[in-house]
Amino acid sequence: MVESMSGVGDHGGSEDEFLLTEMNIGGGGGGGGGCDLSWRLNFDGFQLSSEHKAKPPRGLHDCLGVLVPEDNIAEYYQQQVETLEGFTQMDALAERGFVPRLSAEEKASLAKKETLAIRISNVANMVLFVAKVYASVRSGSLAIIASTLDSLLDLLSGFILWFTAFSMQTPNPYQYPIGKRRMQPLGILVFASVMATLGLQIILESVRTLASDEKDFSLTKEQEQWVVGIMLSVTFVKLALCVYCRSFTNEIVKAYAQDHFFDVVTNLIGLIAVLLANYISDWMDPVGAIILALYTIRTWSLTVLENVNSLVGKSAAPEYLQKLTYLCWNHHKAIKHIDTVRAYTFGSHYFVEVDIVLPSDMPLQTAHDIGESLQEKLELLPEIERAFVHLDYEYSHKPEHAQTHH
Repeated sequence: MVESMSGVGDHGGSEDEFLLTEMNIGGGGGGGGGCDLSWRLNFDGFQLSSEHKAKPPRGLHDCLGVLVPEDNIAEYYQQQVETLEGFTQMDALAERGFVPRLSAEEKASLAKKETLAIRISNVANMVLFVAKVYASVRSGSLAIIASTLDSLLDLLSGFILWFTAFSMQTPNPYQYPIGKRRMQPLGILVFASVMATLGLQIILESVRTLASDEKDFSLTKEQEQWVVGIMLSVTFVKLALCVYCRSFTNEIVKAYAQDHFFDVVTNLIGLIAVLLANYISDWMDPVGAIILALYTIRTWSLTVLENVNSLVGKSAAPEYLQKLTYLCWNHHKAIKHIDTVRAYTFGSHYFVEVDIVLPSDMPLQTAHDIGESLQEKLELLPEIERAFVHLDYEYSHKPEHAQTHH
């Protein structure tokens, strides 16, 4: 993962210069505007066939996480499509001053549907959690209790997302001058720590049950019917919600779809463990609980790592830095060189730092207007929280803030 892209321009660094050579550079540029756009980067001559633009159908091997050679080829062309779409978006932003989006009516309609999907998911999570608590009490199964803990995770994580989103919508520029974007990952970190502790407690209780002589786990016919009925009903509802939420492109709704799918898996594992313990051997119930607890801890450990990266300022992906570099170069003909393009996480969004080189004899007012308009363009991108544009007249000096890299 690279930290930044630097040295783009007439006398840029070798690696980035090679990259931009492939982008059909028309010239270095000088002075102001004009109708001649030959100095801009463009991809008009790059087109992919319709068969490469279409996403390949998802097969069983994809669901199981197994890669085949066709997947690598499809992934390569998918990356090319996304790159070209990203540059097309940057072209629209450079020319029109805004990012093409849905109309106000379309956005309102889509937001209403997405909000409905989230509300249905939250209500279903609450109702199904109560049902699984009842199943846990009726059965006394550690595996069902572990599955219920996973449902509690979904319920509370949804509450955290709602609370942090509400907090971020009420800014206080005096107490929080750079916003509250870090509240969400911080809340998830605290919550994940509590859930990991509960998971460890279930593992300890399961190990204690395995080591003890009291292993007479058995369900009456009525208890079995209740447990099987509740767990199968919960599983079918979660599967339906998974299919429904996967029809959306919103990242939050897609996250709910993934949670619903994981619930389907944990519910089935818990149910199978209970039935095996009831009909075959007692030890299968605590073993199933241990498996579910380990799965829960692993899932939230990955979530913790992801949110830690968003808090410590991890660099954006090289593909995203490419898009930003492309936008900066096409911003104005007077830009002679792009010294640095850096984007790093700040909560759920990016902070962006850009160093551009302008002619040394350019009036301050003109240079200021170029830099400020570039800053405004960058901050129009939905992933960017704030952008900083530094103006310079040469690029051979020592890097700014060099002490931060030691």
